[in-house]
Amino acid sequence: MIENYAFVIMLVILISTTIAGLPMGIAMIVSSIFYLLMAGRDVGLASEMVLNGVFGNFVALAVPLFIFAANIMNAGQISDRLLKFSLALVGRLPGGLGQVNILTSLIFSGMSGSAVSDVAGVGKILTNMMITNDRYPRGFAGAITATSSVVGPIFPPSIPMVFYALISSTSVGALFLGGIVPALLIVTVLSIVVMISAKLRGFPVEDAIPLKAFPMILLRAIPPLMMPILLLGGIYSGAFTPTEAAAVSAFYALMLSVFAYRAIGFADFLKVVIATVKTTAVVTLVLCGAFIFNYVVTVEQIPQATFDFINQFELTVVTFFLAINVLYLVMGCFLDVSTIMLVITPLFIPAAAAMGIDLHHFGIVVVFNMMIGLITPPYGILLFIIKALNGIPLGEMISEIWLFVAVLIALLMLITYVPELVLWLPRMAGLIS
Repeated sequence: MIENYAFVIMLVILISTTIAGLPMGIAMIVSSIFYLLMAGRDVGLASEMVLNGVFGNFVALAVPLFIFAANIMNAGQISDRLLKFSLALVGRLPGGLGQVNILTSLIFSGMSGSAVSDVAGVGKILTNMMITNDRYPRGFAGAITATSSVVGPIFPPSIPMVFYALISSTSVGALFLGGIVPALLIVTVLSIVVMISAKLRGFPVEDAIPLKAFPMILLRAIPPLMMPILLLGGIYSGAFTPTEAAAVSAFYALMLSVFAYRAIGFADFLKVVIATVKTTAVVTLVLCGAFIFNYVVTVEQIPQATFDFINQFELTVVTFFLAINVLYLVMGCFLDVSTIMLVITPLFIPAAAAMGIDLHHFGIVVVFNMMIGLITPPYGILLFIIKALNGIPLGEMISEIWLFVAVLIALLMLITYVPELVLWLPRMAGLIS
């Protein structure tokens, strides 16, 4: 039982200010400072936590760099070239544009690490292609775009995995490798679902690309396709760290867009920088609040209290994971990813470690859960983004999304209870034992 009334008051302030509309990062900072004042602790600890946790952490620098790389790719012609490459490969399959949507999301995810960037960039283009001339139902087009985008933060690189590495002291490289097999499983399963839906509902098949056009399409796609190879190859060969890889990917995307494709001028570059700064500011604010808040949580021994609470039920690894999955799936319907990752997840990491669960496996399961939350009503932020960008009514997308949510949940259970699907590649690479 928590005896310190200051912590209870802090929670009341946090909840009330969040309900009142204050951004989560500011709400955590304000409530945590109130705690420090009421508990008679040095308020300067707040600044120390921010400096040590955010600005003193080399891994945290990867986040704005990946954001910048994704924005550059959306502003340049990189997304368009990837789309044409995917269309040539899988456009003739049943549900052609749906298949293109899935494959393009996988390729794009190897560069951005963000589901939102995928939806806002190449996802917007694909959705418009699918709904033009009523070729696909609007709800289905929006639903498959949102669902395919969740692969972004699971296939490396991944911004949520960088966050998880920050709070769990795990290897970013091992997390990145651990996400490859789950991401490929997502793509495979979604492709099968789209294929079956296309045959049952009579979705159109795209015209075949002439064979003589393939070399030029491939040639135009090779430079952007090299980015994930360069990024992952550099990390696992030891040429550079994950943070340095983020810088390399950002620089590579910039060189392609500015010099190779000449698709971005100074005005466009300025817009990309401004958009990156705005997004980074929001993310950093949440990070700052989370590090202060987590300091308070540690002082109050909340992780230990959480473990004691869980331990009294004598949960096995199976039932613990089941409870975690249910909890995260419910939270994902109402809370944003950064809040769940930075505020809620640290409470369960000690319990997972104490039960002998590999924290890299636990991290992939947590990230997968949160990605499902991005497409699950009522919050479903990716659905709201598609509505804003493509004008598709939420009701139409919600009626189509449930099949995809069910498939992803089934896949989540498989990954949860077959840990080798996550751990095999990191072990082969010698990153974990």
